[in-house]
Amino acid sequence: MMNNVFSLSDDEVRALDLYWRAANYLGAAQIYLRDNCLLTDRLRAKHIKPRLLGHWGTVPGINFVYTHLNRLIRRTGQSALLVTGPSHGAPGNLANLYLEGTLAEFYPELSHDKAGAERLIRMFSTPGGFPSHLNPGTPGCIHEGGELGYALATAFGAAFDNPDLLVACIVGDGEAVLSAKAPNMRLFVISGVLLLLKTLKRTPSNRTSPSFVVNQM
Repeated sequence: MMNNVFSLSDDEVRALDLYWRAANYLGAAQIYLRDNCLLTDRLRAKHIKPRLLGHWGTVPGINFVYTHLNRLIRRTGQSALLVTGPSHGAPGNLANLYLEGTLAEFYPELSHDKAGAERLIRMFSTPGGFPSHLNPGTPGCIHEGGELGYALATAFGAAFDNPDLLVACIVGDGEAVLSAKAPNMRLFVISGVLLLLKTLKRTPSNRTSPSFVVNQM
C-alpha cells in the first residue's frame, strides 16, 4: 500500500505539473493583472494593477503542497486540512480553490471558463473582492493568515480536536523567528501535525524557533 501511495506514473507526473503550473499562473495573475488576464493580447502597462498586493514568492510553495495533498487525498481518501501561515499568500490558496471547484460552490460567477478566471483575477485585492490574506470569505478558512504567529497553534488545535485528521501546516520565514512559535514546537512529540517551513533565499537575522527548540530537546 505504501509503495502504491508514493509511486507515480509518467502521466500522473505530467498532470501534477500541469495543475501546479496552472495554479502558479493564476496566483501571479491575481497579484499583477487587472486586464488581459489570460494574456490573449500583448502585455502592456495598462494591464497591470496600480497597487500590487500579495507575495508572489510564497505562492509556488503553497501550490506545490496543495497539489500533492490533493493527490494524497484522491488516492487514499485521507481526511486532511492545510493551514497556511505565510502572510499575503492568499493568491495561492484562491488559485487552488478555484481550480478544484470549491470557490464556484460559494461564488457561482467564478466558473471554469475564461469569464470565471478573469473574474477571479480581477476580484483579488479590489474592494468587495478577496484580500491578500485569507479571510472568513475564503471557503474552509479557520486561520486568517494576516498576522504572524498563530498557524502552528491553529494546526495543533485542529489535530487534537480530530485525531484522524492529517493537518499540514506551512510556517512562513517571518513567522518562524517569533518566540510565540517555540512553545508550539514542543507539541510535536504528542501530535501528528506535519510542519512545512517556508524560507526565502535570504537568511533571517535571528534564529528560527524550530532550530532553537530542536537544540533544547
